[in-house]
Amino acid sequence: METFNKLAEQKPEDGTFFEENTTPKTDVEVAEGTGPVTETSETGYDGPEIKDIPNDNENIELGYSFNNTGEIDVPPLLIDQILGQEQAVEIVKKAARQRRHVMMIGTPGTGKSLLAKAMAELLPKEELEDILVYPNAEDSNNPRIRRVPAGKGREIVAAHRAEAQKKAQSKTMILMFLMVGIVIYTIFTGQSILIAIFICLLLLTVGRQFIGRDEALIPKLLVTNYNKQQAPYVDATAAHAGALLGDVRHDPFQSGGLETPAHDRVEAGDIHKAHKGVLFLDEINILGIESQQSLLTALQEKEYAITGQSERSSGALVKTEPVPCDFIMVAAGNIDALEKMHPALRSRIKGYGYEVYMRESIPDTPENRDKFIRFVAQEVMRDGHIPQFDEDAVKEIIREAKRRSGRKGQLTLKLRDLGGLVRVAGDLARADNAPFTTAEHVLRAKKISRSIEQQLADRYLENKKDYESFFKEGGEIGRVNGLAVIGGDSGIVLPIISEVTPSMSGAQGNIIATGQLKTIAREAVKNVSAVIKKVTGKEIEAIDIHIQFVGTYEGVEGDSASVSIATAVLSAYEKIPVNQTIAMTGSLSVRGDVLPVGGVTYKIEAAAQAGIKKVIIPKANESDVMIEDAYKDIIEIVPVSNITEVVEHALIDGPRKTEFLKKLEAALKPAE
Repeated sequence: METFNKLAEQKPEDGTFFEENTTPKTDVEVAEGTGPVTETSETGYDGPEIKDIPNDNENIELGYSFNNTGEIDVPPLLIDQILGQEQAVEIVKKAARQRRHVMMIGTPGTGKSLLAKAMAELLPKEELEDILVYPNAEDSNNPRIRRVPAGKGREIVAAHRAEAQKKAQSKTMILMFLMVGIVIYTIFTGQSILIAIFICLLLLTVGRQFIGRDEALIPKLLVTNYNKQQAPYVDATAAHAGALLGDVRHDPFQSGGLETPAHDRVEAGDIHKAHKGVLFLDEINILGIESQQSLLTALQEKEYAITGQSERSSGALVKTEPVPCDFIMVAAGNIDALEKMHPALRSRIKGYGYEVYMRESIPDTPENRDKFIRFVAQEVMRDGHIPQFDEDAVKEIIREAKRRSGRKGQLTLKLRDLGGLVRVAGDLARADNAPFTTAEHVLRAKKISRSIEQQLADRYLENKKDYESFFKEGGEIGRVNGLAVIGGDSGIVLPIISEVTPSMSGAQGNIIATGQLKTIAREAVKNVSAVIKKVTGKEIEAIDIHIQFVGTYEGVEGDSASVSIATAVLSAYEKIPVNQTIAMTGSLSVRGDVLPVGGVTYKIEAAAQAGIKKVIIPKANESDVMIEDAYKDIIEIVPVSNITEVVEHALIDGPRKTEFLKKLEAALKPAE
């Protein structure tokens, strides 16, 4: 939040946070759209005003026609509602049939938790059991465990309670007769009434202890599956040791007849509640190593004794007999979850289960588009409070799915975020008392459901404009408008300035880059230095090259600014101005080839909002561009393959540029 606050309040002397895209060249980073906004009062958007997004649904072809999503049949089983994860669905079906463990790795919102819930539906209900804990007459700190068929546990506890109440009533009647007899005897013998009262109180005190013993022998229903229609599904994400493995409550009154029996203080953990069902652990890497080790033991033995988790609690002295915990574990997380996961636990899953990597997108085919129709119908049904979507509204959702995939010919599978757009559009339709959710509601929803990063990017852009932190007209030597992404789903204009000065050391020139560059960004600068040496035709011992990322005190990461750095340095070295109506992005190889980067769609839209007229992008990213129609007429996109093409478009025409281009082409010409 500190970073976001700095970004929102930024002035020229303040910093901001830029996170350059670091995804593999073939896996473009995707996120929510950054559609233009016009209705400030409704959306709270205070960025530059862009014209409305036209409805471009005529190019979205569906496999069949419908009036609204109420006509679409939604499958009753969750496993049949999962979209685009066919491989994962098949694995889950096999795992449920053979009772195998599963680990799912993938980005958030791709359906990992839904798959775990679907697995619970596939497990047989007939195997469910209740678990009871009984007092141990031989050792009160070692309660006994008993398992019975589902539903029988309630009957057993009720029978024991009825028997205990019956015994208590009998003992109470005997006690009352004794007390009445003592009073009558005292009256007839002429003894002191005080003695009778004292004896009655003594009998009452002692009798209560004997009466309460029967209730202390009633077993406790530890885990119940009474009247359950499917196998249990337990989400144990981020559970602490007591909640996950079970615990024994502390007893503050441990004597004098006020103590609570040990078996009555035993509490089942999530692993026991998931017996014969599914235990789901998302972000498995945040689970402590000790808990992971205990979880491994439970997986191996299929039973785990419950003991007090706190050494300072009286429950630490209690340890039950092993409690059944025969569950199927579904572990989930991002790719970094593998690093902090207990090696033995992962080995157990690999040896006795499956590992699956979740897909992030699927091909944009008519068949897959039809699946998105069902997806919208499912989201409307699950919400239960929003109107059905008409055909044009569904087409707009599919169009947004194409855009968020970040790749041409793909549809995103980050359906949680897309479902959020469905719900916001439905809320707008409900507020308008509309019978159906239309494409207009979806377009308005895209303006409202902007991420924090997108809103901060708009605020940052306004601040930069107020203080002229970047230029959008004219020519400047050594100054380039680079492009970056914040949070992966919003773009920003990143000014980069370079200056060439005589070397201070005299023996060796240096490349000095400022702006809190991180690992990949620093390596990108080194790659650029190789191109500079090759182009200039000599070493740089006599000069120092200064590169400044303007206003990036929170850091820069990634290599997508390589092209911008090289252009700024070459401009400063050759004293040729750079056209400030142009912005650029792209990685650069040591041979001068322009390589693909991520987030090009969001970067182009950020440049358009900033007033930039032309954007240079890698040729390999040309098919990934899916900007909103509102931007298509106000910005020109130029795909390039090498640094020569970049310089040709970026530098202002003149005799020096013509001469430099010849030298550049000769320097980068492949050797025969």
